[in-house]
Amino acid sequence: MRRAPVLLLLLALAGGGCAGAPRAGGPPATPDLPAAVRQVEEYIGSGRYAAEVARVVAQARAYLEERAGAVAKPAIVLDIDETSLSNWTAYRLNGWGRIVNGGCDLERGPCGVRAWQALARSEALPPTRALVQRAHELGVAVFFLSGRPAELQAATERNLREQGYTWDQVVIQPAGSHFDSAVEFKAPERRKIEERGYTILFSLGDQESDLAGGFAERTFKLPNPVYFLP
Repeated sequence: MRRAPVLLLLLALAGGGCAGAPRAGGPPATPDLPAAVRQVEEYIGSGRYAAEVARVVAQARAYLEERAGAVAKPAIVLDIDETSLSNWTAYRLNGWGRIVNGGCDLERGPCGVRAWQALARSEALPPTRALVQRAHELGVAVFFLSGRPAELQAATERNLREQGYTWDQVVIQPAGSHFDSAVEFKAPERRKIEERGYTILFSLGDQESDLAGGFAERTFKLPNPVYFLP
């Protein structure tokens, strides 16, 4: 199994950086691992992470309320992992490292992220779930857009449903596809939604690559203190 180092998104940990601009030169330098683990544990365990998530989602919700009735076919697009569903259970078992493949030992670790996602046990981020519920009340279409592989479609939909989400469509990467960046996959998928006559009010995600590439009036970035994806 490949284990990536913990990456601290220092801007997010400093507070107020969850809607920040893209970082020049990619992810920050890898810090000392034990110190990084302690900082991640403190940031998440203290409630600061949850507060930052709630703050950004509140901004998105305010924009939703403002724009929902102003266009004929409004829609919102949401990432899934660390945006709608949390995988922190798996990452905690890995010492906050990102292990993509391999099995998932829920007692002792390690826990491969794909194996964890296949279990359909990720928990909803409550502010995002409430945002989706409000979107439906306002007649706004909801699209989930994720880089998860095609074989996780059924598990992903089951997990979302059991966590209280409803949607118009869940889009994940098609079988056999390969993209060097999430932008290459997600931006064209948003374009397809707009080609169906929808106006995407905003896109919500935890990675800059969830949001780049256009085809949304606004973007809202959630904090992610653990990993960076191109």
